[in-house]
Amino acid sequence: MPKLDQVAPAFTLPNQDEVEIGLRDLEGKWVVLYFYPKDNTPGCTTEACDFTASIPAFDALDAVVLGVSPDSPKKHRNFIEKKNLEITLLSDENQEVCKAYGVWQMKKMCGKEYMGVVRSTFIISPEGKIKALWESVKVKGHVEEVKAKLSTLQN
Repeated sequence: MPKLDQVAPAFTLPNQDEVEIGLRDLEGKWVVLYFYPKDNTPGCTTEACDFTASIPAFDALDAVVLGVSPDSPKKHRNFIEKKNLEITLLSDENQEVCKAYGVWQMKKMCGKEYMGVVRSTFIISPEGKIKALWESVKVKGHVEEVKAKLSTLQN
């Protein structure tokens, strides 16, 4: 996992409309990059809805919110339409970006081990450096924490 003040790993991924979005395209803006396991699951839905509800606050902080999961652009489009989301979701079907950010890890559920996304969030500065990170995120209250940290970083 990248460390604080390190340059954020570069990426270019397709969004829900199959438009490529790269970190280089967002230079000069704050980026809230959050990784989540799967579209249309309870925790991931709550997190996406919480970020959507806070888009005006993130806009006011000149920040772009990007969600990343291994789901396809088509699944992301369905998730956005079903839940009326206003955030951009990026598709990392090969898990390359998840691996670069260290969030693709061994997980355990019901006694089974498998590789998957550990829910994590990164704040990337306009200069492309990681300024805050959360690993193994608990969804409740997380978006508020991210907004508060972003506000502090900007002041």
